[in-house]
Parts: sequence; C-alpha cells; structure tokens
Amino acid sequence: MWKAIFFMLIGMALIPVGDAASKLLSNNHGFHPYFIAWARFAIGSVLVIPFISQNSLKVFRNPLAWIRGVLLAVGISAITVAVSLENLASVFAVFFVGPIISYILAVVFLKETVNLQRSILLFLGFCGILIIARPGFGFTLGLGFALLAGTTYGVFLMLSRLAASQQDPKGLLISQMAIAAVITTPMALLYWPIQNIETLGLITVSGASSMLGNLFLILAYARAPATRLAPFVYFQLIGALFLGWIIFDTWPDGWGMLGLGLLIISGFGSAFLRR
Repeated sequence: MWKAIFFMLIGMALIPVGDAASKLLSNNHGFHPYFIAWARFAIGSVLVIPFISQNSLKVFRNPLAWIRGVLLAVGISAITVAVSLENLASVFAVFFVGPIISYILAVVFLKETVNLQRSILLFLGFCGILIIARPGFGFTLGLGFALLAGTTYGVFLMLSRLAASQQDPKGLLISQMAIAAVITTPMALLYWPIQNIETLGLITVSGASSMLGNLFLILAYARAPATRLAPFVYFQLIGALFLGWIIFDTWPDGWGMLGLGLLIISGFGSAFLRR
C-alpha cells in the first residue's frame, strides 16, 4: 500500500507541472487550449515509445484502452479550455468532483468495499478544495467545461484501476496517449501556432510531465484499490499551489492553508486505515 501511495504522490506532483507549462503557453504565448492538449499527448507518446515492447501493444485489443483514450482526450481538452475562461480556483473546485465520482463508481462497478471512515475522509478532502477555491455560485461556460473534465477524470480513474489489473502499465500509457493524440489532431491542425525555442521547451515539459504523472498513476492503481487512492488525487492542488507561488507569485491565504490541512488529513488518514 505504501508503495502505491508513493507512486500516487509522485504522479500528483508531476501533473501540475504540465498544467503550469500549459498555462504559460496559453497566457504568455497565446497558444490555443486544443493545440496544447494535443501537444501533451503527442510529446508523451513519442517519449514513451523507446520503453515499450511488442507485448505492450497488445493493449490496443482491449476496449478499455480505447475508452480511456477518449476520456483522456475529452478531459484534458476540457480542462485546458476551462482554465482559459475561468480563474484556477473555481476550475479546481469543480474539477475535483472527479475523485468522488471515481470512489462511487469503484464501489458500484468494481465491488470495492464501502468504508464509512474513508468516505468521510474523501468528503473532508473535497471540503478542503472548496475552502481553498471558495468558488462563486454563478455557473458559467468555463465551469461547465471544468465539470465535464472532472466527470471524465473520475471515470478515467476508475477504469485505470480496472485496466491496471489486466494490462502492462507501459502499454496502458502508450495507448491512452496515442489514442488521445489521434483524436485531438484535427483541432491541433486548426489552431497550429508559430513556435520558437521557448515554446518548444514548454511543450516538452508539459508533455513529459503529463506522461510521467499518468505512468505513476497507473503504477499506483495496479497496487491498491481506487477507493483507497481517491483522496490522494487532491494532492495535485498542493503541487499547483507550490508552482503558483514559484512561477506566478501567488500563495494561499489563511483559508487556503486551512484547506491544505484538510487535504493532508484526508490523504494520510486514508492511508492509515486498515481496510
């Protein structure tokens, strides 16, 4: 279990790095969110090719691989659009319905054990997100995209648990990246930007971080139930807050620190539960 937690925390730290690079591309260089999403998938696919074997390619015969690829394409595209339209706090608050959806689906479809204590801890983590984000009640198009991204992410996490028990992790990674890249190619061609050395570097960082983050997520779900790992998804926000401080010179206030405390209690409290 502790190895799964370790892999999960690494993955949750790497994914926000990709998001930060994407934000720089969008805000500072005017790149369209759909191109950024495609670039993350394409770079990730290229980087993982040297590590795959012929056995890894058998994953493309599994319908779960195609479903996960479609979900990833929709989710990443939606979250990049949401961030371009709304402030990060409101987007994160809506997006993090994903772990709750994953938890419920794992109980219903994977028959994982319902644990009242873990359910409370997951809800506590979600409350931490709300305290940090403190979103308004006005529902906009941007928040609609964030809700779509969170919903697809929740289903994706549940299917990652199911697929990780059936397929090679490297095969799952290349399949989800390649399928998502193919799906998003038409939109990328439509919004293809002029690039330079700086933007190519940011694209590479975004794609590599996303690929490695998802690899560690797959490794984690191969070692522990989705219901036990769901609270740790919230740790993405800790990485995002740290990067916001380093790169964008933002830092949470007192309420934000309270929310972070709830996230830590939620994640590590879940880890210490025996069942």
